[in-house]
Amino acid sequence: MTSVGGTEMVDWKLAVATATRLVRPGPEVSREEARAVVAELRRHARSSEEHVRAFTRMAPPAGGGADTPVLVVDRAGWIKANVAGFRALLGPLLEKMQDRRGNPPGGAVLGAVGGKVTGVELGMLLSFLASRVLGQYETFAPASRDLPGSPDGGGRLLLVAPNIVQVERELEVDPHDFRLWVCLHEETHRTQFTAVPWLRDHIEGEIQTFLGETEVDPATLLERVREAAQSLAGGRPPEGRSIVELVQTPAQREVLARLTAVMSLLEGHADYVMDGVGPQVVPTVAEIREKFQKRRASGAGRLDAALRKLLGLDAKLRQYRDGERFVRAVVDEVGMDGFNRVWTSPNTLPTKSEIAKPADWVARVHGRTDG
Repeated sequence: MTSVGGTEMVDWKLAVATATRLVRPGPEVSREEARAVVAELRRHARSSEEHVRAFTRMAPPAGGGADTPVLVVDRAGWIKANVAGFRALLGPLLEKMQDRRGNPPGGAVLGAVGGKVTGVELGMLLSFLASRVLGQYETFAPASRDLPGSPDGGGRLLLVAPNIVQVERELEVDPHDFRLWVCLHEETHRTQFTAVPWLRDHIEGEIQTFLGETEVDPATLLERVREAAQSLAGGRPPEGRSIVELVQTPAQREVLARLTAVMSLLEGHADYVMDGVGPQVVPTVAEIREKFQKRRASGAGRLDAALRKLLGLDAKLRQYRDGERFVRAVVDEVGMDGFNRVWTSPNTLPTKSEIAKPADWVARVHGRTDG
């Protein structure tokens, strides 16, 4: 990571320490119950792999993907994994910002202070998110001794046990069914990336192109992070545009449109598969889906909703909805094998407009129209 006078723009260790210290404690469980939850999530992750591959008709080529680990973690583990991922992915952007800032008089001291301030504020944001994520397929995170990854850098699947237990209790649903239901969604993401080897490099390339086009002043971007963090500390809702919207140039808007489309596809596909497999193996899937949708739409309050908007997470909620509609419409029209042509190459991925109009994708890729 580029630094001024040996100081980084973000103190990543302090971000981990801050988030770990501030994150809310998980639900109360006995040691025996905790062990049982971890064991059950691991079993469900293994069984979900078979269910998802059978339903989607997707599998890694030549048996690949078997070395992609499934890790059951607590909130602190999720924080460590995500800081490592951010550090790796944001490297080019921070280098560009560092070059723009230069090395003014006293830059080493200012850089040290700024890096620590930013580390604390990033930690505050991560502490907020760490209690909300149920699972995550980490595509770009580097492997470490505590958090192993695929030998080829292909990623790892995280299941955040305390959050899963907390939500199943809040929704008052069958815990065993809910844990399997969550695993089906997350395993679909794992299957997407292991069965489509070019997908990881494609998305990473798009993200790096987006970051490479950033023209925002470092102080402006960091002010967005501070605003979000301070809203957590002061209990006031933030105002203004999201961080993602702030850094867009015309070139970035084009990249973001493509990224929005592919993320809508991935999230919608996972929801579609989760619901498609669910009735076969999750007896209470209808109840779980209804209650979870209400929770997803409402959030946890005014501050929660405002922070989601600032961080761009409200867009993610739309991706679940719009992507699922796209997948369902395409499968209804051309079947699962016809839908799976979406994974042929970057050229067969849907555009943002095609996500909204699935018939246009069918016409382009299959040469079929409604008429």
